[in-house]
Amino acid sequence: MHSLFHFAFHVTNLDEARRFYGDVLGCKEGRSTDTWVDFDFFSHQISLHLGEPFKTSLTGHVGDHLVPMPHFGLVLQAADWHALAERLKSSSMKFVVEPHLRFAGQPGEQWTMFFMDPFGNPIEVKGFASFDSVYAS
Repeated sequence: MHSLFHFAFHVTNLDEARRFYGDVLGCKEGRSTDTWVDFDFFSHQISLHLGEPFKTSLTGHVGDHLVPMPHFGLVLQAADWHALAERLKSSSMKFVVEPHLRFAGQPGEQWTMFFMDPFGNPIEVKGFASFDSVYAS
């Protein structure tokens, strides 16, 4: 079975959302109305609706970091992850967790970074040498 992931969440300004998700992250805009906009979020659908963003806190213990919970994100191949990390650094992104390698030499070794969209929605992007190792234990 093949599927696409869909996630709908709140933002407070659609024009600002278009700048961030479209211009900064490079996502292609899909359908929209005056109260929501869809984006192709790295081959998955996100729907940004006007409203109050969900509350988050730094309560997730991962490695040596406290990460924002809840959060959403994506998994990329390592080369694509590095390209996106450079794109975000070039845009002067303020990272919650700077791009770095975690679990080095262990099953599940991965590159990771955490940042917030302009509305406080936390996003994690992971990079793996191979998708086969995403669930390695």
